[in-house]
Amino acid sequence: MTARERSTGSAQRDAAGPEPARQGMGQPGRLDTSSPRVSNRPHRRRFTRAELLAHENGTVDDIIGPDCRLLFVGVNPGLWTAAVNAPYAYPGNRFWPALERSGLLDRRLDASDGLDAAERAVFMRAGLGSTNLVARATARAAELDAAELRAGAERLVALVGRVRPRAIAVLGITAWRTAFRRPHARMGRQEETIADVPVWVLPNPSGLNAHETVDTIAARMREVGRAAGLLLD
Repeated sequence: MTARERSTGSAQRDAAGPEPARQGMGQPGRLDTSSPRVSNRPHRRRFTRAELLAHENGTVDDIIGPDCRLLFVGVNPGLWTAAVNAPYAYPGNRFWPALERSGLLDRRLDASDGLDAAERAVFMRAGLGSTNLVARATARAAELDAAELRAGAERLVALVGRVRPRAIAVLGITAWRTAFRRPHARMGRQEETIADVPVWVLPNPSGLNAHETVDTIAARMREVGRAAGLLLD
């Protein structure tokens, strides 16, 4: 059995997290401003090992509308996320429950079967956007090397320069430290900006992050949401 085969217990994780159904179809960095692609795949909540592994190195579409005020940046897509072409899709990922609890969304979206056009529109109308540091899907974020993360940082700088959100939330302190060469960075607002846009580093919402809960992640989201002008309290 190869190391990859042994990793399939972690293959069904979402590396957040801002994360397509098939290789070559996702367009990371594309501004999704009109009618997003909706999969015709029958809804289901389970994949075989082979089905998940078929999405290695696939990509996931960014969800970014014309009025994006807060851009969430995941590390890279997990295989489940790639399979359904929706961010933070693995059941058990805390992104969507925390987003609702933070008040940034008035409902909970379930991305585990993908997001349809109406659900993506809800997300974008709320002034929210989603992308990833690294576009390609892996079973584990640890499979990414420093060069990939740093190349992703360069892509993110260019994307932020085009989108011009009011705030950026990077979901993962380890990835931030590596991608932007800030080995001593801590959670919260960073001294650095990206294209003159303030940056917060938030916890990775993956269920594998035992140090955080839905409530603690929601509290961090609430802080950056206020900075982006999306929450008034």
